[in-house]
Amino acid sequence: MKLFVYNALECDPERCTAIRLEEDDKVEAFYQIRKIPMEVILLDPLTEKAFSPADEEIVEQHGLLAVDCSWKNIDSIGEIRTGRESRSLPYLVAANPTHYGRPTILSTVESLAAALCILGHREKAESLLEGFKWGHTFFELNEEPLEAYSKAEDSAEIVRIQEEFLPGEMT
Repeated sequence: MKLFVYNALECDPERCTAIRLEEDDKVEAFYQIRKIPMEVILLDPLTEKAFSPADEEIVEQHGLLAVDCSWKNIDSIGEIRTGRESRSLPYLVAANPTHYGRPTILSTVESLAAALCILGHREKAESLLEGFKWGHTFFELNEEPLEAYSKAEDSAEIVRIQEEFLPGEMT
């Protein structure tokens, strides 16, 4: 299963999870949008269709792409969306030190690990996060939703399951 990252080089290199994944040969990184394969599934927090186990065949064949850019600039990734299948991750809570405890604002490594868990590849997800001292915390904070999401059939079911985990003010 190929994991890709588009790195917009907008974050502190010392804290960048995408750079660490690339250095550990766990992802293939792209720094130019035109070089990114078109057939991948793009993890995109701004799209309406939820990532689900139904996406596994495409991910197995073509790969999964996360975007590493500042959350302040997330709406500027429009060019990457063009012609690609985009999916958003369901409700999860960040464990990374920058956004700890904040819902839906995951780091790149957390996003990829979450997607792998949803596809039923928990060991591979754990492998991605093993180099981060807070990695185990991501699983602790999200154990129940990740388990539930991995049992869903499709995007619509993910959205229904997500409702169980949303705090009252978000529903």
